[in-house]
Amino acid sequence: MSAPEGPQREPPGRSLARSSAVVGAAVLASRLLGLVREQVFAGFFGAGRELDAFITAFRIPNLFRDLFAEGALSAAFVTTFSQKLEKEGEASAWRLANLVVHALALVVGAIVVLGILAAPWLVDLIAPGFAETPGKTELTVFLTRLMFPFLLLVALAAVAMGMLNAKEKFGVPASASSFFNLGSIVTGLATAWWLAPEYMSELWDSGGRSVLSSEEAAKAITGMAVGTLVGGALQLLIQLPALYRVNYRYRPRLSFRDPGVRKVLALMAPATIGAAAVQVNVMVNNNFASTLGDGAVSWLNVAFRFTQLPIGLFGVAVGVVALPAVSRSVAHDDMRGFNQTVTRALRLVFGLTIPAAMGLAVLAPQVIGLVYEHGRFGAHDTSMAAQALVAYSIGLAGYANIKVLVPAFYALGDARTPALVSCLSIVINATLNWVAIRQFGFGHAALALATSAVALLNFAVLLAVLTRRIGPTAGLGGALLRTLVAAGAVGIVCVLSREAVAQVLPLATVEGRAATVAVGVPVGALVFVWVGARLGLTEITTIIAQVSARLRRSPPDGA
Repeated sequence: MSAPEGPQREPPGRSLARSSAVVGAAVLASRLLGLVREQVFAGFFGAGRELDAFITAFRIPNLFRDLFAEGALSAAFVTTFSQKLEKEGEASAWRLANLVVHALALVVGAIVVLGILAAPWLVDLIAPGFAETPGKTELTVFLTRLMFPFLLLVALAAVAMGMLNAKEKFGVPASASSFFNLGSIVTGLATAWWLAPEYMSELWDSGGRSVLSSEEAAKAITGMAVGTLVGGALQLLIQLPALYRVNYRYRPRLSFRDPGVRKVLALMAPATIGAAAVQVNVMVNNNFASTLGDGAVSWLNVAFRFTQLPIGLFGVAVGVVALPAVSRSVAHDDMRGFNQTVTRALRLVFGLTIPAAMGLAVLAPQVIGLVYEHGRFGAHDTSMAAQALVAYSIGLAGYANIKVLVPAFYALGDARTPALVSCLSIVINATLNWVAIRQFGFGHAALALATSAVALLNFAVLLAVLTRRIGPTAGLGGALLRTLVAAGAVGIVCVLSREAVAQVLPLATVEGRAATVAVGVPVGALVFVWVGARLGLTEITTIIAQVSARLRRSPPDGA
């Protein structure tokens, strides 16, 4: 009857897939709303001065958002909180939660103040090329200062998320970021219209050819920054009722000497570096892209946004569900169960991300054009962003599986190894960027390709180290090979679908793009399922069984 016993009655593979599906559905909603949010930005601001400034300004607090909500804090806290629940009971775990909340508020509050003061230096560090465009650096500094408090909101939301995940409540915390996107869209547009009504309405009058001053555009983008703060507050507030239902009660407690708090901090310090690699590499890319002229930063951001959908939907979802399970395995000294959970998680992520990467790479111009090419985002922007998306797709499986492997190390009490590997990958990425841009004069797509190569290397090194500790991940290599074969079939189907549509409709039109995506995506998915099942990919059959069971269970009284 107790909460922890329920999942243990299910076969482990089904439990992981089922819970991952819950998180995945919530993450899918969030990522789709995120795409809508990006569409709003692209349509109203295009790939130019204002959008480059906003993306760069938000990148600093958003780096911490990824570290906290999907990285170091969440993993370190869930590991410690889950083990306290198993060994000492709820009262001790809730006490730890309150201690962490107050410690975090003090530490992150201080970081926010420092970040606001140091904003000019941070912007010069991240985007030195902005100084070549009049007013671009100043706008970026202003937006950075305005959005820095977002960091405190998302850090507290991450603790709430960790408590709910440890109590095996995955849906609400996974859907919290949907409220961030919703709040930032609605409030952002309303504030932008209030601050710069002429700029916002001119889009519909002139078809995107702006004749208004840059000051009006700056006011409008400021409104979107205000919306970002409101969205961050909603991400925290939406989780509070669920916390109350699992018996969490707020108590004003603070102590940095508590063993639980020390353990969280000890894991979190190196874990911050370990989880940071991809986002730090994106910031390094931002530095180099800022020297390539207006638009380069925005093109990379648009492309990376598309990779975030499968990373969040598959990598983050599976990693979030697997972390409490592997933490419990460590608490009970069950390394065989630990190994099996990690292997199943990796196989599941491979089986979902590799075909997604193939589809994104083949259909990149059509997907980006369909979603983004409207308003002030033109055909040239679509072409440039598509080049970056092809390059990012190559490393997608590496990005996603890092979300599984890094928390596995935390569960073992080892945050040092991911930190060292992360530092190595950051150095390699910066070196590759310097060679590509400074020595060979390549464009923005080379930056995305370097990030992909480094993500794959990061994953491979982490996997090699982990298998030396927990034993070989049985069947992973064979599953990867079969997944690659099935994904190859997806690529062929997507190419054939695109060419078939091209015989009827021009691919550069909205109708042609919509038809290509509408045909290629579902047909490619069906082909992957069919080929994968024939090749014996158990992850595919597990997912089919889960979907079939859900369909048989009736949704009249549903959700």
